[in-house]
Amino acid sequence: MTEDLALMFNVDKVRLAGAEIELPRMIPVEQRFDAQRIEDVEGSIRTQVAEHDRRNPVSGKRIAVTVGSRGIAQLRRIAIALVGALAECGAKPFVVPAMGSHGGATAEGQRTVLAEYGITEDSLGAPILSSMETAVVAELDDGTPIHFDAEAAGADGVVVLGRVKPHTDFRGSHESGLAKMIAIGLGKHRGAATLHSHGFEKFDTLIPEVAEAVLARMPVEFGLAVVENGYEDIALLELVPTERVLEREAELLVEAKRLMPKLLMSDIDLLVVDQIGKDISGAGMDPNITGRAPVNSDKFHAAPLQRIVVLGLTEHTNGNACGLGMADLTTQRCVDQIEFGSFYTNSLTSGVPDGARIPMALATDRDAIAAGLHLTRGPHPRPSKVVRVRNTLTMPRIEVSEAYAQEVAEHPDMTALGEPHDWEFDATGHLTPLPPAH
Repeated sequence: MTEDLALMFNVDKVRLAGAEIELPRMIPVEQRFDAQRIEDVEGSIRTQVAEHDRRNPVSGKRIAVTVGSRGIAQLRRIAIALVGALAECGAKPFVVPAMGSHGGATAEGQRTVLAEYGITEDSLGAPILSSMETAVVAELDDGTPIHFDAEAAGADGVVVLGRVKPHTDFRGSHESGLAKMIAIGLGKHRGAATLHSHGFEKFDTLIPEVAEAVLARMPVEFGLAVVENGYEDIALLELVPTERVLEREAELLVEAKRLMPKLLMSDIDLLVVDQIGKDISGAGMDPNITGRAPVNSDKFHAAPLQRIVVLGLTEHTNGNACGLGMADLTTQRCVDQIEFGSFYTNSLTSGVPDGARIPMALATDRDAIAAGLHLTRGPHPRPSKVVRVRNTLTMPRIEVSEAYAQEVAEHPDMTALGEPHDWEFDATGHLTPLPPAH
């Protein structure tokens, strides 16, 4: 298949043209962000759950705990601690995957996603009840049915675990967080598809409206909100009472936007992204970082950026290349990593086909980067401003081209970590991966 595609697109000719373009030397750079963090995750959860139990006893209750598909910092640790804290209070907790259509929109696929994060019945010491069945628990004024995970609907209580952060497709008082977990995650495939049919332009009011209806009808015990800093650490971990979920989430979103990472450069010719994936961002690569979104793009602002090259997919995205359409160029190996079933299922459910488009795919990483540089060349030669990131979640450690040397030296939150160096490719033209931030 790969050989047929190479022949079809004349990849050899492209490679010869790309070899004529000189790649700028790169400088390893540290970006600094606010580093506030929770040190004792287990202790924080245990204390907050015990305090809740004193006010609202959970002993004897079967409680569904939601776990989503996003790559939340220390998700396994949080889930195990939360389930354990509930059990210590005498509850009978079990986990339900709250993922909308992720995991290929199948019960087994969603169980597999949890397992890849190390969340299993053995690690939890509690059951995982994965089902795509839903119960319609309410209707909106326009007749839209509100779907809710059938296993959670049959429980005595529900604990909603979710990360509060800016969404990748819309702006509002409630974006990604507890309300969206209630409305979309627990809605499973059917509920997610139903709400996405309204369009993202309605989500700023639709999400809190659906969440409010569910909170009024279903036995939600509390929410556990996670806010991360720019180092993929937990900055805030807060048990939110049911009656304050919507109010408090709006406040936490403001803090999440302040703490999130960003690219500190003034402008960028070419952004090279090693990997995209659903575990990185709902949009594969975060529009809050790139400024590019498949919808509502006028509401996302970042440093001026000409072109984006995506080199590959993360392991945990399971072939879902959602967001690849926001890149200008990619590689053949990235295309070969795509599992089109989950990729297209997710894109069709969200109603956003733009992110599912396949950019120009070059034979090697070097060819793709060279092609990106070619597309940023203006009529007057000048040093190219290139930024390379591992992904749009891991941002403290990046690489920038020599054209940024003075800007880095003068910026209070950037430091060069070494001397300029050449790009490191293996014999096949694939780039040596950037190391993790930690």
